[in-house]
Amino acid sequence: MDKFVTLVRTIRDHGGLWKSLKMLYRVDELKSGTLIGEDKYGNRYYQDNRHFIGRNRWVIYNEKVGLNYDGSQVPPEWFGWLHHKTDLPPDKDPSRPKHKWMMDHTPNLSGTNQAYMPYSTTKPKIEPWRPPQ
Repeated sequence: MDKFVTLVRTIRDHGGLWKSLKMLYRVDELKSGTLIGEDKYGNRYYQDNRHFIGRNRWVIYNEKVGLNYDGSQVPPEWFGWLHHKTDLPPDKDPSRPKHKWMMDHTPNLSGTNQAYMPYSTTKPKIEPWRPPQ
């Protein structure tokens, strides 16, 4: 009976059966918890201490990325909160440095057309043979 009550509460928290099924499709899991905060990229961070440590904090990625999400889309300040390095969310942490010179977070772009590709300005020692045309 307790599991049924939890399921009904979770479906209600997600906004109904249809939205719950959509969330289940996107993240393979239905959890309900307290919304702790949102970063500037639209990712939402939740916590529910009824789960054991390591499973009690999670992120729901912005819907605009669809199913194309990965862990590198979490900014460093929220990464620390997700992995229990701090109990204070970044927006409530007074010790978090805020400097003008700090770069904005970018996710890992490997495998995309925006991936970093180094190039060399020196002539290679070995050149491939090309048959005469």
